[in-house]
Order: sequence, then structure tokens, then C-alpha cells
Amino acid sequence: MSETLALAQELIRRPSVTPEDAGCQALLAARLDRAGFACEHLAFGEVSNLWARRGAAAPVFAFAGHTDVVPTGPEAEWSSPPFEATLHEGLLYGRGTADMKGSVAAFVTAVERFLAHHPDHHGSIALLLTSDEEGPAVNGTRRVMEALTERGEGMDYCLVGEPSSEALVADTIKIGRRGSLHGHLTVRGRQGHVAYPERGRNPIHEFGPALAELTTTAWDGGNDAFPPTSFQVSNIRGGTGATNVIPGALQVDFNFRYSSEVTEAELRERTEAVLATHGLDFHIEWVLSARPFLTERGPLLEATENAIARVTGRATRASTAGGTSDGRFIAPTGAQVVELGPLNHCIHQIDEHVAAEDLETLSAIYEELLIELLVQAR
Repeated sequence: MSETLALAQELIRRPSVTPEDAGCQALLAARLDRAGFACEHLAFGEVSNLWARRGAAAPVFAFAGHTDVVPTGPEAEWSSPPFEATLHEGLLYGRGTADMKGSVAAFVTAVERFLAHHPDHHGSIALLLTSDEEGPAVNGTRRVMEALTERGEGMDYCLVGEPSSEALVADTIKIGRRGSLHGHLTVRGRQGHVAYPERGRNPIHEFGPALAELTTTAWDGGNDAFPPTSFQVSNIRGGTGATNVIPGALQVDFNFRYSSEVTEAELRERTEAVLATHGLDFHIEWVLSARPFLTERGPLLEATENAIARVTGRATRASTAGGTSDGRFIAPTGAQVVELGPLNHCIHQIDEHVAAEDLETLSAIYEELLIELLVQAR
């Protein structure tokens, strides 16, 4: 059994559902310590974080990832227990195999092989691991980056191990992500009897025309890196449960996934202008989850493309599609950020799995990337 597969299985067997780490980071820190890393455990609230660094010189190349996983769902529906890490016909099954304990295992084995051949490499290598990526994402990478910034420490290049691949491992890498802005809207009406509509004011009826305008508005046209901004309603709640009562209020949850062509302030202002134009009595609580970020062509992107080509013989495609990642907390510090991990077709699903061969390919790519940036770039 390969080192990468064995380590991935060790990690998967630890039920680290957010915000639990279940000893994953201690296991990894022990191996990194033997490889010459200074390991620092940073706990914020219930969240465990690990910052491990080898070297003091620039540039700093960091692998970033998470040891927490989402809940399993009904375990009886799994083909094998989700924390058993079952290998069957070349596929490794278990919660977190693809998102993202497989990538974390590949980080570590890539680093170990690299150091065996290049102990006097240029620059520094670091790993940032958290148990708060799948949850609120408040006390994880965000807090670690704040702590590092306060003491004047950071990274120049960062690879996040999120599952980026589509059909073949490494066929797609993420070079940025859209922003995410949530709105929690309350439209106030006046409760009354449905038989006497003139004595009430139905907020559902009043919101209808505004909703139609919001869903058909072109917020921007996107650009070469990002698709146009999208508006999506995720929840609507109104009424008392009775069939003969006009509701007194309506709650609507919605989200913008937005490009770099528009700002969060512009989205808030334009949304509130639409609601005001339709004469609604409303209140909105805004929650910004992420601002858009983009890594332009430079040393990290070129090195990643070269590493993928050398290992797989194929070119890769750069994308900004998908949801948010912890890269949103790293990019604002000035670091170049890419995301590269296994196939994303079954993440968060029953019978989540990854091909064992793909983990070996990822580990080889990560090692080649280290060579490109910390040996050949001298």
C-alpha cells in the first residue's frame, strides 16, 4: 500500500465532523515534525488549527486544507461504513476522501519525498490546516491568517487542496472564486382575515413584482475570468400555518454569487432600490461570506500548469466556478492562490469516494510544484 493511501485511510478513520478534528492534526504534526517542520497548534473556540513551517526564507509556499468533514447522512445508505476507509476495486470510500483528506494526505507525502531529495531547497514550505472549513469558517483559516498577519508572517504562494477536478484528475484548477453575499429580507404587511383583504396587507402579494424584477435583472455582464453575477432565492417563509389568515410578514433568504465587475455595496444599494421602488415596508440583514478573488498569470499558475503537464501529459483548464473556499481568506493578504484536488463529482454525498490512483497523481503533481518553485526557480 502506498504512503499516500495509507495516510488518507488513517485520516478518514477519524470521525472529524465540523468542528471536530478527532486527532487528525496531531497525527499530521507528528509526521511534519520528523520532517523538520516547526508545528504550531492554534485553537480558537472549538476549532483546531495547525500552522507548520519549515524554513525562514522567502518565498513561502503553503499547502492549505481542512481536516473537518460534513456529516455522513444516513449511515445505513452507505455501501460501507463512512469512517471505515474501505478500498474496493481501486476506489477509496469514506467521508472526506475527496473533500479533502485525500488531498491533505497527498500534501504530506509530497513534502516528505521532496525533502528527501531536496533538503536544502530555496525558500520555505508551510501547511495550514483547519477543522472549520465546512462550518461557519470563522475560527479557522480566517483567524489563522489574521494571527499570521499580525506578527508579520504570511505566504507568497498557496495551493488549496479543494476537489477541483471534473472528469480527470487535474483537468481543472481554480484560480479564483466569486464573491458571496447573503440577504435576509423581512417584508412587513398587516395580518388579517382572508375574507376581508381590504383590512389586511399581504406581504407575499406585495413582494411578487419586486421578486420578478430581482430575478430578471442583469447585475453585470461578467468578464473573462468570471460569469455574470447571479441572484438566487433559497428560502421563503410566511403565514401562520392557517389557511384563512393573511400573513403579517414574509421572510426571504437570497444570495448573490458575484463577479469582480460589481461590488457588494452596489448589490446592496441596487437591491434596496428595487424594493423601495415597489413601495415595500422592509428590512434586510446583509451577510458577506466572501469577496471575489483572482490569481492572474504568474509564477504559481505557470508552475502548476507545468507540474500537471509533466505528471499527466495533459493541459489543465483554469476556472472560477463553484462555491467558496478558504482561499478567500488567503488571497487578500497578497498571496497567489490556486486550488487543485481530486474529482468533485461525489463530494458531500453518500458513498463519497476517490480513486487511489488519483491520490498518487496528486501527490506527484504537488511534489513537482515544489521542485518548480523552490528548486528550479533559484
